[in-house]
Amino acid sequence: MATDAGNPIPRFPAGFLWGVSTSAHQIEGAVDERGPSAWDVFTAEPGRVKDGSTAAVACDHYHRYPEDVALLAGLGVDAYRFSVSWPRVTSPGGLDFYDRLVDELCAAGVRPVPTLFHWDLPASLDWLERDTASRFADHVSVVAERLNDRVGKWITLNEPAEHTLLGHALGVHAPGRRLLFDALPVAHHQLLAHGLAVRALRAAGAADIGIANSHGPTWPASAEPADTEAADFYDTLLNRLFADPILLGEYPDGIGELMPSPDISADLKVIAEPLNWYGVNYYAPTLVGAPLGTETEFGGVPIPAELPFSVREIEGRPRTDFGWPVVPEGLTELLCGFRERYGDRLPPVVITENGCSYEGLDDQDRIAYLDAHLRALHAALTAGVDVRGYFVWSLMDNFEWAEGYARRFGLVHVDYETLERVPKASYHWFREVLRAQR
Repeated sequence: MATDAGNPIPRFPAGFLWGVSTSAHQIEGAVDERGPSAWDVFTAEPGRVKDGSTAAVACDHYHRYPEDVALLAGLGVDAYRFSVSWPRVTSPGGLDFYDRLVDELCAAGVRPVPTLFHWDLPASLDWLERDTASRFADHVSVVAERLNDRVGKWITLNEPAEHTLLGHALGVHAPGRRLLFDALPVAHHQLLAHGLAVRALRAAGAADIGIANSHGPTWPASAEPADTEAADFYDTLLNRLFADPILLGEYPDGIGELMPSPDISADLKVIAEPLNWYGVNYYAPTLVGAPLGTETEFGGVPIPAELPFSVREIEGRPRTDFGWPVVPEGLTELLCGFRERYGDRLPPVVITENGCSYEGLDDQDRIAYLDAHLRALHAALTAGVDVRGYFVWSLMDNFEWAEGYARRFGLVHVDYETLERVPKASYHWFREVLRAQR
């Protein structure tokens, strides 16, 4: 995969926010210094994680955060998107860690951008229960009261679509349930939690709030009605189900009546609390067709035969080490499509995650990937989409959920035996990109 050799990345507007992302469970370690999460329970079950590993140590960021902040400062990013572990906050002294981390970031001139839920639910709670949304709002209030004097930009949830689909519908992520469409209450309760969190943040004085939703174009496998109908259904389930309530205050047709709520219209008013910006995590489009009567697979995830769609391979594209197709123009397509669909209801957009899994310190494929996606992002901006920022996933190699340590998404290599950090070629490349943008 080649870059646009010799040509610099186009210039983005002044004030454009450049950053990198991580999440607590994937890098912090120190599990004995906090309460258990759903992911701790999940990874303790044999066979749940492909390499049998856990995040007990991970990158040991909890103890090595000054070293990691120094890497951020050396990279030259404006901002660092991390997540706040809910089980850690509820443990004695847990919030003190984030106090220290935020202070360290501010001293280094890096803006802290906390995500308040990134899948590590306390083991005692359950997204099937409506009360979890209220409990989350309480958690947000506690965190905001402590950190809001130094945090300007907040993210409520990370990828409720994946947490619903992978964790509760298909059972390949924590908590490991295989509920299929009976997982829809999980979607609604997370969306309600998002709206309640926005209100809690506003009450604490926060003025810059968004969400990190995963989205990608859905491509029909053919022009045949059975394929286009299946693709429309998939697009509703993975894109519109999580964007329409937030941006339009309504569920797609036929969805709202499936949600558990004593008053769905009242819930939707909460879910649609106005945002300052809308975060998009982008990795690839999905090619969808009619059911084939057999199990299919997407990104290593089995798609059961009984679902009303099948996921097909996108042929003729380079693939990451994870097997994901590399389709940078899909980012342009997605953002322009969102602008057309939501119009003035779409606030400014921030790309809260974009990245790829490749091995090696001389990771030229990652450089080519990021180069191409930045150009695709600039094309969307040129086409009129109000894009305000871009965060690479991820600062460092980490515990990649059910894949364990087999996938490396980082700009920084982590030796999981010694925990030594070594910047990769992509780290140095991105640093030069940022210098050129200043």
